[in-house]
Amino acid sequence: MAMAATVSSSGITSSAFSRSVISSEPKVSQIGSLKLLDRVSLTTPMSLKKRSSVKPLNAEPKRNDSMVPLAATMVAQVAEEVVEAEDFAELAKKLENASPLEIMDKALEMFGNDIAIAFSGAEDVALIEYAHLTGRPYRVFSLDTGRLNPETYRFFDAVEKHYGIRIEYMFPDSVEVQGLVRSKGLFSFYEDGHQECCRVRKVRPLRRALKGLRGWITGQRKDQSPGTRSEIPVVQVDPVFEGLDGGAGSLVKWNPVANVEGSDVWSFLRTMDVPVNTLHAAGYVSIGCEPCTRAVLPGQHEREGRWWWEDAKAKECGLHKGNIKENANVNGESKKPVVEDIFKSENVVALSRQGIENLVKLENRKEPWIVVLYAPWCPFCQAMEAPYDELADKLAGSGIKVAKFRADGEQKEFAKQELQLGSFPTILVFPKNSSRPIKYPSEKRDVDSLTSFLNLVR
Repeated sequence: MAMAATVSSSGITSSAFSRSVISSEPKVSQIGSLKLLDRVSLTTPMSLKKRSSVKPLNAEPKRNDSMVPLAATMVAQVAEEVVEAEDFAELAKKLENASPLEIMDKALEMFGNDIAIAFSGAEDVALIEYAHLTGRPYRVFSLDTGRLNPETYRFFDAVEKHYGIRIEYMFPDSVEVQGLVRSKGLFSFYEDGHQECCRVRKVRPLRRALKGLRGWITGQRKDQSPGTRSEIPVVQVDPVFEGLDGGAGSLVKWNPVANVEGSDVWSFLRTMDVPVNTLHAAGYVSIGCEPCTRAVLPGQHEREGRWWWEDAKAKECGLHKGNIKENANVNGESKKPVVEDIFKSENVVALSRQGIENLVKLENRKEPWIVVLYAPWCPFCQAMEAPYDELADKLAGSGIKVAKFRADGEQKEFAKQELQLGSFPTILVFPKNSSRPIKYPSEKRDVDSLTSFLNLVR
């Protein structure tokens, strides 16, 4: 038994959220006996050549250290065909203004069974819906770190039932996890950063998964992280991971929603009435592991809920390392100044390193101080510039000093060790007649909230 119908990419011309084109497409039903496509082969780092043929019915797929083949796949029988070599940089230009549906259709058309959707348990369900709407076969995999929220696991189950698929789960190596936990404890990432834990629980399982593929599809968007994702192309040769053939250029990465804003993704999900993670309703926008994810406040950027104890722009776990801008280091800080300084009110005192050291040493201050530790490139510092300047103007002549200290670059280690710097911005209040500064604990940085805190502790 074989399924013969496919959807031609030339027939998909709708905009990203046009219901009139997609509403007539029937859901692809799950079948038990499938015929498999031969694998796609990349003949050069920037080219693609594919020949398709039909394997014996019910052939047992080989298992290796990569993803289990066909766990979430429905493959149609196709005639032998040849796809000409493709320059993916040029293809990215051609598809720059294409809809996510068109981009998804092209990815599935070119790679068949050798490409899979990376599903994180958040709004990546949009990718599955787009794949479903193409009518083409597709695969879905996810990284189960062992530390996801219960709501995320229930979401996985709902998605599988809704689409009639099986998600291909990848797990971390138990020996590596055991070694990490035994040597450093369950929550070492709060003390020395999340990179090591993510490397064991996410990056290495992803590397194993991708070695069984020639392409993968992600839900990255340019608006997700200003420091690392603002230049994502819709298709690229993966600059970090290797695919089935090994070596540079052996894996192609597709980002169908790269140019779509988060609000539009959610409009699409609501229109299509697909399952969503219940954590979203509780204020979680970007969802990862339970210990490292929390809800965000209104007006906060979605990535602020991830690894919130670290720098505002260091919001990557390593899965998309290749998208970090060339002019940025691993912490997301620009090597060269790219923005003007902030907090420019004449009533904001700019403290030097010597100035803030002297302030820390004073045990009997004659007046209280409020100081923001900031980095001008940080979008969250930029967002509080107006209210902080307003606070300084409001308190002018009141006996309370309002100041700023630039704590990135060479001053960062000092600020971490001596000034309780966790992430940017960090706000400290130095009370009158007190030797120890008090760290402002809230993320509400409006004038009223800051004033209330000052009144409580000054």
